[in-house]
Amino acid sequence: MATKSDLTDWVVDALRSNNGEGSILYVARYIWEHHQKDLEGSDLFYSWQYDMRWAASELRKRGLLVAADDDRRGKWTLK
Repeated sequence: MATKSDLTDWVVDALRSNNGEGSILYVARYIWEHHQKDLEGSDLFYSWQYDMRWAASELRKRGLLVAADDDRRGKWTLK
């Protein structure tokens, strides 16, 4: 069963698949295409897009994503 913490890995996977950067829409689409069954089988199904944004904030705190103020709006970039 998918958990909120899985989303940090999934966000990183999505960005790596797109040369280290992507729009929020790209990341959401990637997660849905690759983890739909995981999401449908868990309570995360109802909150995963919100939790995906939480995961991006966590990745920024860990220094793995470019700070929101230093990136274009709606775009996430791996450091």
